[in-house]
Amino acid sequence: MLSSMPSPNDAQADLIAYLDFHVEAGADAVLDEQPHDRFGEADTPAPTLRAPRRPAAAPRPVAQANSLVPPPGSPPPAAPARTFGRAASAQPDEAASDARARAREAKSLDELEKILADFDACPLRFTAKNLVFADGNPEARVMFLGEAPGADEDRIGKPFMGRSGQLLDKMMAAVGLDRTSAYIGNIVPWRPPGNRNPTPQEVAVCRPFVERQIELVDPEVIVCLGAPATQTLTGTKDGILRTRGRLFPYKLPTREAKLLATLHPAFLLRQPVQKRLAWRDFRSLRALLDGKA
Repeated sequence: MLSSMPSPNDAQADLIAYLDFHVEAGADAVLDEQPHDRFGEADTPAPTLRAPRRPAAAPRPVAQANSLVPPPGSPPPAAPARTFGRAASAQPDEAASDARARAREAKSLDELEKILADFDACPLRFTAKNLVFADGNPEARVMFLGEAPGADEDRIGKPFMGRSGQLLDKMMAAVGLDRTSAYIGNIVPWRPPGNRNPTPQEVAVCRPFVERQIELVDPEVIVCLGAPATQTLTGTKDGILRTRGRLFPYKLPTREAKLLATLHPAFLLRQPVQKRLAWRDFRSLRALLDGKA
């Protein structure tokens, strides 16, 4: 039995269909006239290429005594590029020293907020949307301090505005406080990118401002919410579960205030079982304000 041979017309139709398939697949350009066996080429060692000879380097001129002085008529050297104002070039120690000098100039909370808004030696200022200075009553007897603003705080421009802020409001209400009888701030007034923890360098730069803020508010009791605020103001290295509930002395220009460490509301949202510990701390706060402790 003889097999049927394809006619020339059938072969041409198959070829056209084959080409149409590649055009639809995106292969619409011919790179070479002849096909290449790339798998075979992979087994063939590549030819050794000789590196081009480098031209002989010109002899260096002998340094003159005044070689650092540009010749007359030469253009002045370009200033180094700075991404974030002085924050890109300021050293942490220099930035912290500058912050201390500027913080001492503030005679009121309004002046301090304006100085912070113009302070450009902390890079967080350039990644945050807003300066989150404070909220509440600056004449209050108690001052709450957290770590740094979050996304909601950065958007609104006030501390403790998100879920942790709602929990803090409930915790204050449980002991007869609210935002008209308390003053609220953070040790870092700008949101770190991605809600990460502020670095020790960023805390050190912002610390003179929060210390001056405390002096201007002059509270009787400072409540540190979480380990970063507690460690920054007391110098302790212990974790918050070891320091919560403890009272620390905090020296003000004319007297000594009491500092109480407790758990941060954001921590309590992650571990609700620890709310019982925070409730003990807030009862101690109420006793302090009532003069019973």
